[in-house]
Amino acid sequence: FLALQLGLVVHKSETLTAWRGGEANACYRLRACPENPVGTSFFLSLPFQPQFYDPVEPVDFEGLLMTHLNSLDVELAQELGDFTEDDLDVVFTPKECRTLQPSLWDCGCCDYVLDALVLILDPRSLSQSCLFSQTGPRCRLNVLCDVSGKGPLTACDFDLRSLPPDQRLENLLQHVSAEDFEKQNEEARRTNRQAELFALYPSVDEDAVEIRPVPECPKEHLGNRILVKLLTLKFEIEIEPLFASIALYDVKERKKISENFHCDLNSDQFKGFLRAHTPSVATSSQARSAVFSVTYPSSDIYLVVKIEKVLQQGEIGDCAEPYMVIKESDGGKSKEKIEKLKLQAESFCQRLGKYRMPFAWAPISLTIVFLKGRSTVGERRTLSQSRRLSERALSLEENGVGSNLKTTPITVSSFFKQEGDRLSDEDLFKFLADYKRSSSLQRRVKSIPGLLRLEISPAPETVSCCLTPEMLPVRPFPENRTRPHKEILEFPIREVYVPHTVYRNLLYVYPQRLNFANKLASARNITIKIQFMCGEDASNAMPIIFGKSNGPEFLQEVYTLSGNLKCKELDGNYCQKEPWSISNHHLVWLPILVNERLQTGSYCLPVALEKLPANYSLHSAEKVPLQNPPIKWAEGHKGVFNIEVQAVSSVHTQDNHLEKFFTLCHSLESQVSFPIRVLDQKISETALEHELKLSIICLNSSRLEPLVLFLHLVLDKLFQLSVQPMVIAGQTANFSQFAFESVVAIANSLHNSKDLGKDQHGRNCLLASYVHYVFRLPELQKDVPKSGSVVAPSVGVPRADSKLLQARVMSSSNPDLAGTHSAVDEEVKNIMSSKVGKMSNPGKFSFLTSTWKNNTKSPTIDHFHEELALQMVVSTGMVRETVFKYAWFFFELLVKSMAQYVHNMDKRDNFRRTRFSDRFKDDITTIVNVVTSEIAENEQAEKINISLAFFLYDLLSLMDRGFVFNLIKHYCNQLSAKLNNLPTLISMRLEFLRILCSHEHYLNLNLFFMSTDTAPASPCPSISSQNSSSCSSFQDQKIASMFDLTPEYRQQHFLTGLLFTELAAALDAEGEGKAVSAIHSLLSSHDLDPRCVKPEVKVKIAALYLPLVGIILDALPQLYDFTGNDAFCFLLWIDGDPWTSAINQNVALAIAGTSSPASISQPASFQPYKQYNMLNADTTRNLMICFLWIMKNADQSLIRKWIADLPSMQLNRILDLLFICVSCFEYKGKQSSDKVSTQVLQKSRDVKARLEEALLRGEGARGEMMRRCRTPGVWHALYCDLVFLFLRTKAELDQEALISGNLATEANLIILDMQENIIQATSALDCKDSLLGGVLRVLVNSLSCDQSTTYLTHCFATLRALIAKFGDLLFEEEVEQCADLCQRVLHHCSSSMDITRSQACATLYLLMRFSFGNFARVKMQVTMSLASLVGKAPDFNEEHLRRSLRTILAYAEEDTAMQSTPFPTQVEELLCNLNSILYDTVKMREFQEDPEMLMDLMYRIAKSYQTSPDLRLTWLQNMAEKHTKKKCYTEAAMCLVHAAALVAEYLSMLEDHSYLPVGSVSFQNISSNVLEESAVSDDTLSPDEDGVCSGRYFTESGLVGLLEQAAELFSTGGLYETVNEVYKLVIPILEAHRDFRKLTSTHDKLQKERFSCFVHQGHKRMFGTYFRVGFYGSKFGDLDEQEFVYKEPAITKLPEISHRLEGFYGQCFGAEFVEVIKDSAPVDKTKLDPNKAYIQITFVEPYFDEYEMKDRVTYFEKNFNLRRFMYTTPFTLEGRPRGELHEQYRRNTVLTTMHAFPYIKTRISVIQKEEFVLTPIEVAIEDMKKKTLQLAVAVNQEPPDAKMLQMVLQGCVGATVNQGPLEVAQVFLAEIPADPKLYRHHNKLRLCFKEFIMRCGEAVEKNKRLITADQREYQQELKKNYNKLKENLRPMIERKIPELYKPIFRVESQKRDSFHRSSFRKCETQLSQGS
Repeated sequence: FLALQLGLVVHKSETLTAWRGGEANACYRLRACPENPVGTSFFLSLPFQPQFYDPVEPVDFEGLLMTHLNSLDVELAQELGDFTEDDLDVVFTPKECRTLQPSLWDCGCCDYVLDALVLILDPRSLSQSCLFSQTGPRCRLNVLCDVSGKGPLTACDFDLRSLPPDQRLENLLQHVSAEDFEKQNEEARRTNRQAELFALYPSVDEDAVEIRPVPECPKEHLGNRILVKLLTLKFEIEIEPLFASIALYDVKERKKISENFHCDLNSDQFKGFLRAHTPSVATSSQARSAVFSVTYPSSDIYLVVKIEKVLQQGEIGDCAEPYMVIKESDGGKSKEKIEKLKLQAESFCQRLGKYRMPFAWAPISLTIVFLKGRSTVGERRTLSQSRRLSERALSLEENGVGSNLKTTPITVSSFFKQEGDRLSDEDLFKFLADYKRSSSLQRRVKSIPGLLRLEISPAPETVSCCLTPEMLPVRPFPENRTRPHKEILEFPIREVYVPHTVYRNLLYVYPQRLNFANKLASARNITIKIQFMCGEDASNAMPIIFGKSNGPEFLQEVYTLSGNLKCKELDGNYCQKEPWSISNHHLVWLPILVNERLQTGSYCLPVALEKLPANYSLHSAEKVPLQNPPIKWAEGHKGVFNIEVQAVSSVHTQDNHLEKFFTLCHSLESQVSFPIRVLDQKISETALEHELKLSIICLNSSRLEPLVLFLHLVLDKLFQLSVQPMVIAGQTANFSQFAFESVVAIANSLHNSKDLGKDQHGRNCLLASYVHYVFRLPELQKDVPKSGSVVAPSVGVPRADSKLLQARVMSSSNPDLAGTHSAVDEEVKNIMSSKVGKMSNPGKFSFLTSTWKNNTKSPTIDHFHEELALQMVVSTGMVRETVFKYAWFFFELLVKSMAQYVHNMDKRDNFRRTRFSDRFKDDITTIVNVVTSEIAENEQAEKINISLAFFLYDLLSLMDRGFVFNLIKHYCNQLSAKLNNLPTLISMRLEFLRILCSHEHYLNLNLFFMSTDTAPASPCPSISSQNSSSCSSFQDQKIASMFDLTPEYRQQHFLTGLLFTELAAALDAEGEGKAVSAIHSLLSSHDLDPRCVKPEVKVKIAALYLPLVGIILDALPQLYDFTGNDAFCFLLWIDGDPWTSAINQNVALAIAGTSSPASISQPASFQPYKQYNMLNADTTRNLMICFLWIMKNADQSLIRKWIADLPSMQLNRILDLLFICVSCFEYKGKQSSDKVSTQVLQKSRDVKARLEEALLRGEGARGEMMRRCRTPGVWHALYCDLVFLFLRTKAELDQEALISGNLATEANLIILDMQENIIQATSALDCKDSLLGGVLRVLVNSLSCDQSTTYLTHCFATLRALIAKFGDLLFEEEVEQCADLCQRVLHHCSSSMDITRSQACATLYLLMRFSFGNFARVKMQVTMSLASLVGKAPDFNEEHLRRSLRTILAYAEEDTAMQSTPFPTQVEELLCNLNSILYDTVKMREFQEDPEMLMDLMYRIAKSYQTSPDLRLTWLQNMAEKHTKKKCYTEAAMCLVHAAALVAEYLSMLEDHSYLPVGSVSFQNISSNVLEESAVSDDTLSPDEDGVCSGRYFTESGLVGLLEQAAELFSTGGLYETVNEVYKLVIPILEAHRDFRKLTSTHDKLQKERFSCFVHQGHKRMFGTYFRVGFYGSKFGDLDEQEFVYKEPAITKLPEISHRLEGFYGQCFGAEFVEVIKDSAPVDKTKLDPNKAYIQITFVEPYFDEYEMKDRVTYFEKNFNLRRFMYTTPFTLEGRPRGELHEQYRRNTVLTTMHAFPYIKTRISVIQKEEFVLTPIEVAIEDMKKKTLQLAVAVNQEPPDAKMLQMVLQGCVGATVNQGPLEVAQVFLAEIPADPKLYRHHNKLRLCFKEFIMRCGEAVEKNKRLITADQREYQQELKKNYNKLKENLRPMIERKIPELYKPIFRVESQKRDSFHRSSFRKCETQLSQGS
């Protein structure tokens, strides 16, 4: 009975086999791209939805195909997927078998191994990313412009005619018609073009929800595998055979994690000692290398090596003693001892060779193995292909064996001696814990010297010549290999949730302890013999115990003292007990099965001391009934023998719930006798149905691990029960609902478990793998036929009614529905069918089945898909909620069952409408409606929405497509009604549609090849269709409608219409990113699809997407600006001012729609007063590439007709769009690819911490992907970006840059094609004048970007055609565009590429030639462009430009048609002028690193353009830009003020308006330097002349723009008072134009940003610091003996500027030739070294006369408009700088600069120097005045500062002050001077001291009020010092000089006041004159 039970359980484990995906991996269109969850930001509900948001009624798809089948393009339809036959196939994938033969012993059980059933709906689908990586970019990689390699600077020869010209273009000067010119250009552009645009711009969207990952194929779990090879084992003496065994232990978990691997490393001599005990040696036992598997690696894992020896007499310590004290190298007596010991060992081996005893052990830490490779995350694939179905099963490379770990040799030089009382694993774990904590264990435990060498390496995926734990050879297994590897079974520390896929049935027996407490004397030499018995006779021992090393493969018995062994269990055909006999007298046994269940766990068994009676094995040892005579037991029948039994089995579930379920299922499938025993319960036939239902309900209560291990079998049984009607005991049994609910509960448990992995869509990986590979339609079985094997039941045993063999056919969901009888198949084979006949009292059960295999199915029988759909519909409560929460599982079950049904029933040729029943369609409709409701209300809305989308996606391949389209329509309508939040609604519908649109036959589903006239009539005709007959030009309307999203379009092209509708709605509701990426992904798939290679196919596809063009044009204001406004920093917003005289309509709209003026570089087509949702850069780029693809592949004649009918407003919008496209796809260069995105590197600390944790803990990218549903998308982007950055090689970066360059080329060529179309289509239109500017603007923008030589060649050709066609209009209407055009062409004339220069020269010459009638303007624009170019362009090369000028001159000389005109002479003059400008730039290039000298040169060049106001203005702007880059904002503002003054001068000459400034005079309040601009107008041409003052700035708006920019810069520089003066000039102009908006903004800026800053900062502002710098030495050239005043940033110290200048000139002349003069004394050049350069730097302060101080009151006024500076130099008459007080003189030097600071430069030359020498007493007077002033300031400071006051006071009255006030008084006031000239100085000093001592007294009193209690002594000391000083000074202060008070001459009263105001020098003059 028990044997039979085992066999049945094995039979029902038939699905526990491995399936390999193989070709089934192509099941769905997939590419590995993670999901980006829907964002959590929501918006306010909008009260409206976009127009046409609700879907239209779809066409009757199948009917339409049948109606129009003959008119379709059959060849085209066949290429893209035939409609009559589906791509449906059901593939049986062979099971992957690792071993050479199956793991089952009985070959008759091969049905246990089933193949995988894989459904393939789209066999031709290819991953888009894979397609790109396989085919690569099929394009010719063009050569990009080399903008880095510039030639050396040459300034030796500036004669143009002396230079050789470049190669000139042929036929340039020949007359060709404009039409022929355009035709030639078009043909040239069409050659060598990239066929697939998206090969250069593949879709790498992270939001690709349409990617449904193929789950991993179920297979045997293998952890991180390492290969351990044992090489050598030696000790100091070799006297006996020693045996090694190794195993893995986890110290932290205190668990052994692998079985033992036994290895025999003995020599042949020692093996001979045991020959009597080894009759045979199996090859498998000779292995010396083992493959260990570790699922959870850690640093706590140790490889423990245990050494055993043959049992000997004595204790372990005694046996180990010789190894510790004897050395073979000692010789002499040691050799004799060794020989003696060897003889003894040989004797023991012969007698006791089958017994072992422990000897020694050694631990080896595997930290280096498992943690060494963490730094190489992602470098290579997992070495062991770890399953990763569980998130906790970490991959080898992430947390396990590293890829940089090669073979690691390990040597063990000492072993721990094994102690006899510490043999258990618990003792071992204690040792290992101590060993890990410290190294003291080796000192405490005795060690044995020895040598063990082994190697550890990562195990390869396929190990040659390897054996499984069951000793089965693994492929490949060469026959000539004698020593195999062995796989060692792992015992994971935690659960591994991987279903069983291979047969494994192993039993591990651990004898642990034998406690003979009362028989210690007789229990010394006890050994244990273990046998597996199939009977009670000794001959019944079974050879199924695995042998150890160097012996038989299997043994009948094994002997051990302690330890473990492994037994291999057979199936139930053998005995159910396994007795162990102890010696010949003591016996203990343990039955394997008790109550039909495998016994595992720990047991403490009694030991019988006598021979046991017969049939003892029927009872357990603890419950043996009383015998006569009684059995004699050790220790009174107490348990004395401890043993542990563990099983690793794919047969025994070891779970009560699963055991019961499988047993009851088996009772239904086979003939069994009742009652049957299930665990401890007996179940009768009548109770079978109830118990089975209970077991089904309780399945979810099973433990998770066994449920997962047997998941495939459980689900198969439940699905079998759900569709198989049964009759039990005469009653119909219905298990369908119970089975369905159990499946739902299991799915819920698996999804809710945190230990199980999910993919990015939240699908449980185990269930996904089951559905994809394992699930197949349940096979409906018939009853067991009547045969002679069926025996009549015995009395008292009920049986099933035999009449039930003919049962009614009915639905298992509703057993009351009657049906017709059906024929039955022959019996399905099962493994144990041969055993059934041996049963004594079988019952009979009948499965009601249908003959669906023969296509004779009764219409009332439910198929599985119908039953499953019905159960989903009728489910209620929590079951219903769970079903739709995890709807994906049931949807995929439905799809796969439907596909198998169609395949098995051979219905693929049937019409789709008749494939499935109407009831089933109704159920599907109900399910979709219910799920849609769940989407609107469930918190799992996103996942449910995606699941439904994939379901309908699959249905499109199986069902009536019109029916599915209606489901989609109902979905959209229902979702719109349920969701009021528009952004959320759009996001849901977009993800839904994106999945549907990823269908393999998406194009055919949209009827893309059908023309409009074949489209069906709309059920509800639109307004346009009703009124179409009244249109005058139907054809034009038809073409225009092709670019609009009309109702007819949305009906005919249903899915595309829905997607475009969502895009249009999303652009207004911030959901555009997903919509655009969906369309981008679609177009990418079309472009790279090999079925769409033909041009005619792409034309039709492009026609399908034409409405997208209209949507993009409507979204023009929302597009991201790629133009980079920094380049236009000083071009301002001139065109946006409302009073510009010639303002176009687009700019007016921009002004009306935006609050601030727009840049001139911005597209101007914006809708007024509409708030737009701006798109980001990536979204805009994706939208632009879609637009370009459509324009590239669409019918060009259709595009021209469409353009010809567009109004000029729309044409301008197209040009604006092309302008954005140019900047969007600009080539950024290779360097941009080498940098990580700053957004990636500047994430939050939390994200960085997560990254570090993942790298340290081994959570790889894939594990993160499994948790995407819980992880922010930014984390995944961060991780992937960083990992991708680390992995990219230089070759990959080069390839990436090359592809980027080719993308830029192809995109710009498409843009060029569009411009040609616009030019050709609008040549005859009146609006060509306005369109010409737009075309030029796009062309100029493309020329300003980095381009390939291929594009530049075509672009210049187009430009020349444009010039030839519209040359007369270029400089008449488009002055500004032509200025930019000239600059860009000149820039390319300086290119290092010869071909580019040739094209640019030809274009520039043609521009001059066709503008001959207006050459003055051409001359001005070219000259200005060159001036701007040399001032701004960093990559400008004058050598190449000079060569280009020579080429243009050659064109002029060779142009015979123009020789009779003055044109050649004018060209030569222009080129000479340009050449002279280049000469000036040479010096600028020499001083690029000297900012001051560079600005001087730029200033000089600007000044040289006195007669060319436009050029002077340009150079002033260049200077301003340079200053801004250096953050010299004040100087930059001054440059713009000078430019504004220049403009004001010319405006005053043109217009006489009172509100305008009267020339530069009006600017003198801002700066007195501005008056120099008035000189410009005296000797210049009139602004009325051609080409003069024609720039955009010589207007009122230009003036305002310059002043406003200057005000901003002044504000940035902190000069708020100057800002007010600037706006005094702006405000009258704004008032005159009634621009109240700008007035409001201006006053607001003045109030908030300017005056408030001034009020708050006050004197806290810091202005510039000034230094005098003198240059001495011939090395300086023109700077020799020149002095300048440098303005430096605030708080610049003298060492800073000294270090800067010394370092710079040290680089120029050599550090050894530059010297800084440390003092400020006058320099004697004769004493200087002529070979050196000397720099003298002195700090200077602003200097003001007394009368100036009356006007300079504020801190700002004392630091603005400065021209005079002073510095002091101390000296003595002896030449020393310092001396005694009476010797100290001082020289005050006052410098006057040429201009006032701040100026347009930061250094100004000194034009005047004045010196004043102060005598010693005058120096003393000045010093005392300063001290007195310091005291006054400190005393009057509010709030008072005690520390500052005490510091000043201490310096004045301190007793230890050197050269203090007292010493000064003693030197100069002690005696009256003898010289009368010094009387007044003496008296003045006396008065200074008088005021000084008074201030000191005030300070002392003030300090008294401020001090705290702890400073009273300090205050007393100050008071004391003050009084002492006062007393010492009193006599000197009171002593007066009498002569000063005697009248020297009579002074008239009216002159007395004048006398008092006179200086001392004036008085002396009067005295001398009087005398």
